[in-house]
Amino acid sequence: MVAAVAQPRKVVSPAGQYFAEVLHLLRCRAKLSQNDLGGRMSYTGAAVSAVETCAKPATDEFIQAAEKALDAGGVLDAARRYLRLERYPEHFQGWVRLEQDALSVMSWCTQVIHGLLQTEEYARAVLGCGFPPLDEEDVERLVAARLERARLLTRKPVCVVNIIVEEAALRRGIGGRETMKAQYEHLLACAQHPNVVLQVMPLERGEHAGVEGPLTLIETSECERLAYVECNGTSTLVSRPGDVGLLARRCAMIGQQALRPDESLGLIQKLAGEL
Repeated sequence: MVAAVAQPRKVVSPAGQYFAEVLHLLRCRAKLSQNDLGGRMSYTGAAVSAVETCAKPATDEFIQAAEKALDAGGVLDAARRYLRLERYPEHFQGWVRLEQDALSVMSWCTQVIHGLLQTEEYARAVLGCGFPPLDEEDVERLVAARLERARLLTRKPVCVVNIIVEEAALRRGIGGRETMKAQYEHLLACAQHPNVVLQVMPLERGEHAGVEGPLTLIETSECERLAYVECNGTSTLVSRPGDVGLLARRCAMIGQQALRPDESLGLIQKLAGEL
């Protein structure tokens, strides 16, 4: 049995409240107690109660088990797309929805490797070193959410992904030697996807167009261009065409000043060999 310890949540999104209500209604319609439903799902009754009272968020596994146990006809399973957003910080949730449906993503990263390309251990180290520190449960929730985003790399229809990373971020030993070695190998594997272009801005290039900080550009599923800037738990979505155009030109210049993709992969292979 999978148990759950209820912890009151400060904020429950409308999607979370709606899912809890629908789960409760479907359970009552089936004339099942929380313990009965939990038994069918291989969860405890307390776990079902925690979700119905919004004390705990419903995981993908919980939703799939409830969908099957209640023969819900897809009603519960349809909620997964929206409930997944709750795993992310509030300021990031809107952007994730745009990112996951995007036709293209171009991002310039300065401090750490882009979240789409992070390994589980690297992501855990990054998310675990913030301040104020997060508890273990919150870190694991965010790690799972970050790994979920990587589906974009192999999604159909294809999304074109161009990531440019500062060499300093590659050399920053986050998580230790083994974590970084695995991260380098993961980057090399990601770059083998035909829709993924990975570039490195070398340290030897002292002045370049990206010194003002990281940024990301996307082309939405409606062929609209947007830009996103994030720093210290705050974010800005830029939609005004003139501003987006300026940031797009800046990002293009960063790409021109960075190493070519083949040179970039050569540098990453060199770094991996040094560990």
